[in-house]
Parts: sequence; C-alpha cells; structure tokens
Amino acid sequence: MKGVILAGGKGTRLYPLTYATNKHLLPVYDQPMVYYPIQTLQNAGIDEILIVTGESHAGDFINVIKNGKDLGLKHVEYAYQEGGSAGISDALKYSEDFADGGSIAVILGDNTTDANIKSAVESFVSGAKVFLKQVPDPKRFGIPRFNEADPTIIDEIIEKPADPPSDRAVTGLYLYDNTVFDKIRSLKPSGRGELEVTDLNNAYIKEGKLAWADLDGFWSDAGTFASLYRSTAYWAKKKLGPAHQDVIDGKVTSL
Repeated sequence: MKGVILAGGKGTRLYPLTYATNKHLLPVYDQPMVYYPIQTLQNAGIDEILIVTGESHAGDFINVIKNGKDLGLKHVEYAYQEGGSAGISDALKYSEDFADGGSIAVILGDNTTDANIKSAVESFVSGAKVFLKQVPDPKRFGIPRFNEADPTIIDEIIEKPADPPSDRAVTGLYLYDNTVFDKIRSLKPSGRGELEVTDLNNAYIKEGKLAWADLDGFWSDAGTFASLYRSTAYWAKKKLGPAHQDVIDGKVTSL
C-alpha cells in the first residue's frame, strides 16, 4: 500500500503564521507538522508517499522534505492541486496515477497521532476504512450516525452537524481501495463548492463497503491556534517527559 498526505489549502485560520509558509510546515514542538503524518505512514510500513499541496508556498515542501531519503522514505512524489480549496476529495484525485491501481492510506497533513495503524493497513483488502476518535467539539467534524439495531454499522456520516448524533469524529485518516477514484468522479460539489470527503465516505456506505475502527492513542488536527497548541503541548510532553512539565507549562524558561 502507498501513502497519500493531503497538504493543500491556504491555512487562513492560522494567519499571520501562514503568510510565511504552508500550514503543514509550521512547527509542532520540534519538527514540521507534516513530519507527523509521514511517521504515521512509516510506522504502518508505508515508505512510498505522495504529498498533494496547493497554491500556498507549495515549493517549500521540497526545501523541507526533498526526496525523502533523510526521513527514511523509499520514494516521495509531489502533486499540485489546482484551484486551491476545492475539497479533500478533489485533492485526492491527484493521486490516481501514483496509486497505480492499488489501495492507498490517506492522512491529512495537519493530523498528528501516535496511534499505530499497521495492523489495519496489513489486513485491508477492499472498500474503505475510517478511524474514529471521541472529541469534545463534535460540531467541528464529520460525525457518524450508527445503526440503531447494529451499532457496529455506520448508516451515514454527517459533516459538521448542528446536532451531532455522537461524540466520535471521523479523523483525517482513511484507507481506500482502487475504486475511490471512480467514486470521486461521481461526486457533486457541496454547498460550499467543494468535493467533500464525507460524501466520498458516504458513497462507500451506500455500497455497504465502509468499515471503521476506533483510533487508539492521541490524535488532534493542528489547523487552528488552539489545536496547534494542543498538539505541540502533547508532543513536547511525550518527548521531554514528565520531568520537564514545568518547561511545557512555561514555568521554567530554560533547561
């Protein structure tokens, strides 16, 4: 299986930081944000990766990641999403040639997690699989509505619901078989003019081919100042250890 990291968009919620570079290259503790999804894919045994980026500072990725060899990757490719914010599914369509008829693991470039998805990747055969995480603010995410008779089945995923049917969000981590690109071609733009990943996942649901699993461990996006801080604080604590909690909390200014 190959990996795809979606790292486009303008990062407007992180202005003025993203005037300087792409959101996914901002630091999360001691490394660029995009290194974390790269490591998630590597930990799952994936060393061939495509990075889909867009109009905002696209060339900066080559300066940081280069050919991927320094990060232990076998192969890295880059794709440029035209049109800026046309949606996650629109960005994903640029990976069709890279996938070369095989399945792909997709992760959003601002998602950081220490969960290990290796077993899910190794056991994946067909259809699609999403990973869920309990969140305190479900109105910000795509939220599954579970079947009342059989709660192991997702009947529908609702994007940013006003009245969330659960507090488990669909994280920005997906496994797709090679039918994903035909499904993308059948999608219609949403009310905000984007090809939504929620609509893509619902297409798999209609075919009875979407599986799910809870994501163990830490997970957060880092696309707002609050979530960027949360991610940075978590990784600082994990890497520095509890002995340096005062530094993380800002009570000590030097080590």
